[in-house]
Amino acid sequence: MVAAVVLREWGPPEVLVPAQVEVGAPGPGQVRIDVRFAGVGPTDLAIRAGHLPGAFGSGPGSVLGFEVAGVVESVGDGVVDVRPGDAVAAFLPELGGYAEQVLARHWVRIPDGVDLQDAAALPASGEAAARVVEETRIAPGETVLVVGAAGSVGQVATQLAVARGARVLGVARVQDATLVESMGAEPVASGPGLAARVRALVPAVDAVIDASGAGILADAVDLAGGTERVVTLSDPAAAQAGVRLSGPDGPRVADRLATVMALLADGRLRLRARTTAPLAEAAAVHRDLESGAVRAKVLLVVGG
Repeated sequence: MVAAVVLREWGPPEVLVPAQVEVGAPGPGQVRIDVRFAGVGPTDLAIRAGHLPGAFGSGPGSVLGFEVAGVVESVGDGVVDVRPGDAVAAFLPELGGYAEQVLARHWVRIPDGVDLQDAAALPASGEAAARVVEETRIAPGETVLVVGAAGSVGQVATQLAVARGARVLGVARVQDATLVESMGAEPVASGPGLAARVRALVPAVDAVIDASGAGILADAVDLAGGTERVVTLSDPAAAQAGVRLSGPDGPRVADRLATVMALLADGRLRLRARTTAPLAEAAAVHRDLESGAVRAKVLLVVGG
């Protein structure tokens, strides 16, 4: 049994409670990781609040957390690229990161020069950003609207789209305009009247990546001229709007993790500013993120 924070039921942050959970031996193609840091993301908050019931294998009694960094404790049959003692970052499509140990099927070795905190902040946001850039088929010369461009996923998606040669309009708070510009994008203030502000710059956009879940899908579909190239990562109104709610697909996860980790190691990818908090304070972290009291990426300090 290992220490963890579990979801007692869907609801406010206080439904996240300390518990002991059992982590089994790694099966074929799995590794068991001693977790050092676990990332907290906006989808964690949406799941906990009950906005995405049942998504990603979640439900009462589950352990949240899509991304961790730590040290391999043991490996299952067929695993040959890492061994016990290796430092890895892992993406957990079915959650489990808010715990001292986790079983993982998707991981990447952490290169020399990348510290564990940076590595822990990358898997979920990096995989998601690479995925939605693929799904929207961004091509050189196109205009792409990234909503939530100053967030963890939005920053990576913005940089990947700029690297593809797209013109990127990054929707963020006015206070984050300089950050958006530093990534090679054009800032657009978030909030009511978004569509009008975008149209003051361009008559339409080729694609929209919604990394915010902030209820902008109607505007997004209007600006893109349809739903085909609009994708959201966490808006529960996706189905109602006819928009794709993007989720991880197994066959490409490892490739995306390797790509973004290499970019991070080479200094070609910037991550959101981060802060840390003890695992036991996960509920307080959720509360502070929801209230806006914390704007940085938060990593839970788990062990070691």
